[in-house]
Amino acid sequence: MEDLNFPKNIVVFAAHPDDTEIFVAGTLKLLGDAGWNITICTLTAGGMGGIGTTEEQTIELRKQEAARAAKLLNARYYCLDGRDGFLYDTPELRLAVQDIIRKERAGVVITHLPMDYHADHRATASIVDAAAMTASLPNVPSAHPPLEVTPLFYHSAPLGLSDPLGNPIARPHFYVDISSVEDIKMEMLACHQSQRDLMRIMHKMDDFFGAMKQQDIAWGKEAGVPYAEAYWQHLGGGFQKIPLLQQELKSYILQ
Repeated sequence: MEDLNFPKNIVVFAAHPDDTEIFVAGTLKLLGDAGWNITICTLTAGGMGGIGTTEEQTIELRKQEAARAAKLLNARYYCLDGRDGFLYDTPELRLAVQDIIRKERAGVVITHLPMDYHADHRATASIVDAAAMTASLPNVPSAHPPLEVTPLFYHSAPLGLSDPLGNPIARPHFYVDISSVEDIKMEMLACHQSQRDLMRIMHKMDDFFGAMKQQDIAWGKEAGVPYAEAYWQHLGGGFQKIPLLQQELKSYILQ
């Protein structure tokens, strides 16, 4: 199995615009610098996350913010237009996710943990898990040919490394030292200006961007570096166990 050829194409599926920037942008920057092709896909446009704008206006604004952030990585951006706050697993979304995986010829897929704190994140994890599993099966309907091999599957960390009830979750399989690229990560996050007022009202968070930086510092403290992001590789049945990201980023991996 070790000689399987996984293309250097990574696709991140997030529930909302800004999730990619919060959880995985530093790692994506390192991979992009190493020659990987990057695709970012949000299952919703975050239309409920607006203050002073309608759902439709917020959708348009947040898609523009997400596209600007992706451009900083020379990444492609897609939105699948599920409804923010009302996201659930459907055949249509599974097929749409699978079409992106096939179209981009993904070697690696990243999404949220199945026990993430946010219901939309958990739904995204379920949808992406199913779509990644069947991306190589020829009987699944798609406008794109099946992959030669099921992509490797990883999960990003939830805020606080806790489950929906606030309990600590299992230690990440590995951390990525993003200290050298924290600035570009924060530049990407700063594209999401619409979320500053939302977080101030919704979570009484006066400095949204600063709070997200503190999370990187907290993960870094766990790993013994200034800033880090945390990951699990999906090692259950049906997925290959080759630690490709760990090998590609070995100079930045902490376990």
